[in-house]
Amino acid sequence: MVGKPASGSVVVQRERLVEGLRVFAGQYKEFSHRFAAWLGLHSTDALALLEILAAEERGTPLSPARLSGRISLSPGATTALLNRLEEAGHIVRSRESTDRRVVTLRGGTHIQERADVFFGPLAERLDALLEQYPSELLDQFDELLSSLRDAIDAQLVQRNPDA
Repeated sequence: MVGKPASGSVVVQRERLVEGLRVFAGQYKEFSHRFAAWLGLHSTDALALLEILAAEERGTPLSPARLSGRISLSPGATTALLNRLEEAGHIVRSRESTDRRVVTLRGGTHIQERADVFFGPLAERLDALLEQYPSELLDQFDELLSSLRDAIDAQLVQRNPDA
């Protein structure tokens, strides 16, 4: 029988950190559901919209195929979702690549403003919180989050032992 790990061990730190990230993710998901309700959208549509806006802000707009992978929907379901968002004026599909088969997804003219209204107060609150920490520590935390994502991605590509 394995005893309880010491309070300073990496196991305890991992458990606390993962639990904190899990709770934060749940809170962000709830915030996203409220954004969906505020816009009168299904939560999956709002999740897709947030992915499209975030990718655009990063300067790496999504294609429908990449969006499909990001939100775990089939290509057909993603097409139906994009049709709804485009019909509502929330997104625009364009062909910006020299390869005219590639479709790029961008937010509609009004949607970034609406997202800013909804998420702006949270962004201000988070900015005020983060200003309390030295930038070096925030850089280390960002690096840690990146490494955690890489570890999960590596595990996801491995075959499930029960499969």
